[in-house]
Amino acid sequence: MNCAQAREAALRVLAEVDASPDLAERVLLVVTELVSNARRHAGGVTGFDVSCRDGRLTVAVSDRSTRSPRLRPQAPRLPGGFGWRLVTTLAPGTFIRFHRGGKTVIATLPALPLGA
Repeated sequence: MNCAQAREAALRVLAEVDASPDLAERVLLVVTELVSNARRHAGGVTGFDVSCRDGRLTVAVSDRSTRSPRLRPQAPRLPGGFGWRLVTTLAPGTFIRFHRGGKTVIATLPALPLGA
């Protein structure tokens, strides 16, 4: 799965739940970062899911690596290194589930506007 396919799948779920533009933007950023990181650093995407339950929208991306993503020191003059920080900022409850053959990164965002 590439980023465009993942974003299309996420957009279908977002449309089904009549997500706000703000939520849609945050979810699409998380989807793009998780999928691109899995492709670039973790052997590719082996699973992808977006769901909405109990007022929370969850993005789950599985890959082939058992290495945890890591925060890189902020270095504004160097390219890259912002994706994991962005994901954990937009979805602070993000966690990693390790399994045979890799891991799944699970990012959950509130489906209601921030501050609501």
